Amino acid sequence: MKDRAARIRTGTLPKARQVSEDPRIHTSLAHLRSLEGPARGLSFLPRQPAQSVLNGRHASRLRGRGLNFEELRDYLPGDDVRAIDWKVTARTGAPHVRVMTEERDRPALLVVDQRMSMFFGTRHNMKSVTAAEAAAMTAFRILDQGDRVGGIVFGDEVLAEIRPQRSRAALNRFLTALADASALLHAEAPNVTPIGLTQVLRSVAHIARRNHLIVVLSDFDGIDAETERVVAALSRHNDLILVPVTDPSAGELPPGLRLIVTDGALQAEIDTGSAGARQGLAEMSRGRIREVLDWQRRFGVAILPLSAGEETLPQMRRLLGLGPR
Repeated sequence: MKDRAARIRTGTLPKARQVSEDPRIHTSLAHLRSLEGPARGLSFLPRQPAQSVLNGRHASRLRGRGLNFEELRDYLPGDDVRAIDWKVTARTGAPHVRVMTEERDRPALLVVDQRMSMFFGTRHNMKSVTAAEAAAMTAFRILDQGDRVGGIVFGDEVLAEIRPQRSRAALNRFLTALADASALLHAEAPNVTPIGLTQVLRSVAHIARRNHLIVVLSDFDGIDAETERVVAALSRHNDLILVPVTDPSAGELPPGLRLIVTDGALQAEIDTGSAGARQGLAEMSRGRIREVLDWQRRFGVAILPLSAGEETLPQMRRLLGLGPR
C-alpha cells in the first residue's frame, strides 16, 4: 500500500519488460507525442459544432467554463440572436448584443483505464491503445485551449496521478504514465484483483470537487451501484465526459469458433457455434454499455463511445461534429 501511495504522489509507474513494438498492441511515448498535430481541430470548449455529441439540443453539455462580460455593442448581421440584450434594446430602440469571452484556465482531469480487461482487441487496436490515443489527443487540445491538464492512469495494481497544471512538463508526465502503463500489459501478467473503477473515481472526487472537466476513458468493467452514485456526484459539480471503449467482437462474435479463455489460473472453452453462448456474451457486453448510456439520460453526462476496431482520430472527429481531415 505504501508503495502504491508513493506512485500515486509522484505519477510514476514501474518499468516494464520488453514489449511489442506494434503500436496497435502497446503504445509508446513517441507515438503519443506524434498525435499532437493530428489532434488539431478537436475542441473541448463549450461552443460545439451542431453535430457534436457534446452539443445538447439547445446548449453545450460542457457547462463548466464560465463567461466574462466583454462589451455591449450594436447588433451586426450574423450575430447570435441569443446574445441580444433585450433591456438595452428596448431602452435605446436599436438592437444591442452582449459580447462575452470564455474564462480560461479551467482544470481538466483525464482518467485512463489500462487494466488487463483493456488489453484486448480483434480488429485494429487493443482497447488500451485506443483509450491512450484518445487521452493523448484530448490532453494536447485542452492544454492548447489554455486550460490546466492532468490525469490519473491506472492498471490492475498501479496508479499514477498527475495534478492538473498548465505546463508541457505536466503533459509529458501524463503521456509518460500512459506509455508506461501500456507497457505493463502482457498476456503472462499474473492474475490479481484489479483496482476497481469506483475506487479510482472516488480519488477523482477528492481532486475535482467542482468546476473541472473530467474525461473517463474505460471499458467500465466492474461497475456497480456504488459506481453510479460516484458518477452522479461528480456530474453535479463538474463537466463529465464518459468514453466507453469497446471491441467489435463484443456484439458480433462469429460462429464456429472454439475459444480458450483464461485468467492465468483457470481456463474455459467457449464454443461460438452455440447460439446461446454467442447471445450470452453479447448481452453481457451490451448490458454494461447500456448502463453507461443510461447515465447520460439520468445525470446529463456526455458520452463519446469509441471502438478499438477503427482508427481513433476519425472517430473523435466524427463524434465532435467535424468532417474528415
